[in-house]
Amino acid sequence: MTVITLTDCPPALRGDLTKWLQEINTGVYVGQVSTRVRDELWRRVKENAKRGSATMVFSASNEQRMDFRVHNASWEPIDFDGLKLMLRPSPARIKKLGALRLGFSHASKARLAQRARRKKRCVKPLPATYVVVDVETTGLSDVKHEIIEIGAIKVKNRVIEARFHSLVKAKTGIPQAIQKLTGISDEMLRREGKELHEVLPQFLEFTGDLPVVSHNAEFDYKFLRAACRECDLPLFCNECVDTLALSRRVADGVKNYKLATLLAHFNIETAGAHRTENDCLSTKQLYEKLIEIRQSAE
Repeated sequence: MTVITLTDCPPALRGDLTKWLQEINTGVYVGQVSTRVRDELWRRVKENAKRGSATMVFSASNEQRMDFRVHNASWEPIDFDGLKLMLRPSPARIKKLGALRLGFSHASKARLAQRARRKKRCVKPLPATYVVVDVETTGLSDVKHEIIEIGAIKVKNRVIEARFHSLVKAKTGIPQAIQKLTGISDEMLRREGKELHEVLPQFLEFTGDLPVVSHNAEFDYKFLRAACRECDLPLFCNECVDTLALSRRVADGVKNYKLATLLAHFNIETAGAHRTENDCLSTKQLYEKLIEIRQSAE
C-alpha cells in the first residue's frame, strides 16, 4: 500500500498520480503499486512540487512494516536505533531551514530587494499643482441631501494662486444640526446663495483638468457628481489625491483619521472647521505635511 499527500502543489501533478493511485480526498492519493512505479511517482512529485510539500508512506519489509519519505516538509524522517521516526521541527530549526525551504536563497533575496527598489521607484509622485476642494451639504446622502457651499483653492508649489467660493441655495431647509455644525443658515442662503446651475459650471471651469486634493474625497465627489447629473453636465472626474487615504498610509500613531484629529496631531492651526474655505486651507496644510513625511521615508 502506498499513500501520497500533497500540499500547495501544482494541479498538473494529479495527472501522473491519478494514473496509478486513487484520490480519496483533496491531495490524498492511495494505491497498490510496484516499487519501480512508486519510486518513479516520487521522483515526479519532487520534480514538479515546486514550493509545495509532499509526504509518501508505503509498506516495507522492516520492523515497522512501513517507511516514509518527505519533500519540502519541516518534519524530517530520522533513524532512531533502527526505527524510522519523524523529527518534530523546533523554532530554531525552522528558522535555519526556512530560507532554503521557502525559496529565500541569497539569489531570491537579491531579486526581492531589486523588486522592492523597483516598486519604490514606481511610486507615483504627488502633484505640486492642484486644486483643494471641499463641499458642505444638508446631510450625508447624495440622493436625499444637497450641496449648500462649494469652496476650492488653486495651489502651485505651495502658493495659493486663486480661490473659489460660493453658497448654494437649497430646495429644502437646512437641518438644525447642520446649521449648528457649519454656521450656515437658511437666511444666509436666501441672502447670499446662488442657484446650483449657476455655481457648478463656474466651479468646473475653475478646477479644469487639474488634480484635486480632498479629505474624504468619496464624500465630496459623490455630491459633485450628483449635482452634475442634476444640471446635465459631464460628471466631475478629475484625478484625486485623498488626504484621508494618504494619511492612513504615512501617518502613524493617530487616534483616527478625521481632518480635525490629523490637524491637532500635526499641530496645524486652523481658523475653524466645517466651512469650505477653512477646510480647504487646512487640507492644503495637511497635504503638504503628508508629502514631507512620505519624502522623509523614501
